[in-house]
Order: sequence, then C-alpha cells, then structure tokens
Amino acid sequence: MKKRSRIIHRFGVALAAFALCGLTATQASATPSTQIWIPSTDVQAYKTFHLGFDTYIRANSNDDGSRTAPVVVIGPTVGVLPFQKIQAELGFDVISGGGDLDKYPLYFHGKVGTPEDSLFKFSPAVAVGGYNFGTKSGDARNGELATNQNLVYGLVAKTIPVVGRLSAGYFTGNKKVLLNESGGSDENGVLLSWDRTMTEISDKLWLAVDYQGSDSALGALSFGASWAFAKNVSVILGYDIYNEKKTGGENTVTLQLDINFP
Repeated sequence: MKKRSRIIHRFGVALAAFALCGLTATQASATPSTQIWIPSTDVQAYKTFHLGFDTYIRANSNDDGSRTAPVVVIGPTVGVLPFQKIQAELGFDVISGGGDLDKYPLYFHGKVGTPEDSLFKFSPAVAVGGYNFGTKSGDARNGELATNQNLVYGLVAKTIPVVGRLSAGYFTGNKKVLLNESGGSDENGVLLSWDRTMTEISDKLWLAVDYQGSDSALGALSFGASWAFAKNVSVILGYDIYNEKKTGGENTVTLQLDINFP
C-alpha cells in the first residue's frame, strides 16, 4: 500500500513545470493527493491538514543552451468529510516558476473518494476529482496566457498481495489550454500507476511509478521513492520524463516534502 495506509500521507503536487519552450508556456499544476505525478485514490483524512512543498528542477539545459528556472510549489490540502466510506479533500497551491504565469500563481483542487473494501468486499478504491483550476482564462491556441487547465478525472485502485497497488483512470481538461506539439488540443488521456511500501526493507520506504497520457505539458512518465522521517513527515525524490519535449520541456528531478498536522 501507499504511505497513506500507515498514516504517512502523500499529498504532493503533480505539475507540468513552467517551461517556456515549444508552442506555449507549459502550465503549473495544483493537485490533489498524488503518487509521484498523477492523482491517487487516497483522500486526506477528516480535519487533517497537509502542507506540501515541492520543487521541480530541469535535469538538462534547453537545446539553445539556456536553462529553465525551477518551479516551486507550496500549498495545503484539508480533509473535509467525517465519514469512513466516503471521504473528500480540498486544497490550493501557490506556484512560482519565474515566468509570466507567476502573475496568476493560485490553483485549486478537490477530490471525493472511497477506500478499498468500503463499497463491498474486495471493492476497489474509487476517486473522482479535479485539479489545475487556475484563475486566468484564455485560449492558448491563439497565444493567450491561461492557467485554467480545469482537469477532471476518475480513478480506481486495488492492492494485490506482494505486487502492490495498481491504479487506472482517465482525465479530460480544457481543450483551449492543453495543447500538443502542433498547437492542437490534446486534453484527454489515461492515468496509470503502481506503488508499494517496501516492508521487506523498511516500513518507511515507498516506491511508485506512474504515467499520464497525452502529448500536452501534463503527459509524463514518473518514478520515485519516499522515505518517512517521522509519522507525519516524508520526502519523495522522483524523476519526470515528459511525453513530448516541445510541450513538457526537459525532464525534471523533483523533491517533495510532505507534512501532516496533527
């Protein structure tokens, strides 16, 4: 199971960084409880306040020799439903990447979900939600600045003994903002992941691999590891490989600090 099963939640940020390359400035991402990059079926516990602080640093220089500035993301996520079988969370992030999008740094997200075995015996976890609800509307196809990616998604997940947890889902977003390398709309795609707490080594070690489809700035294959330094503090080190360099930019190394209160 993911770290959340032992009360060390992972509520970081899955973001497509502010790479000013290709056809349009790629977007930041204000996200719900995640794996490394994509949303997960985990939901923040009621009245639990999570603070995430994430950085995304380009692993390589751009083709012209320049280097895109790192992206820094900080924001809270809070559990808002007092039920065991139906849970919900809300949150926002402030994102800075050193570009024009910094004028509109606020992004919102939310999620409703049910844990495994809550609907019926052996039922999968189910979650529906939305993220990257930015505050600047526009049509990126016409070169306008915009942050309202407005993604909505659905996910199911099931833990298989020894193997770990497998998740699958689908997302759709704003066709005016999520574009491919040719400038056309590419707002839909699959969500896939595997994650597992490596109890054979330590209950503090968690590994994950996830994938988000589409050739927009959000499309990426990511993998990483987390170590829990305390019952409420964990750090993830990951690597993001973008599906399309012209929209996603150079690959990124991500460091994600997660703290839960209480």
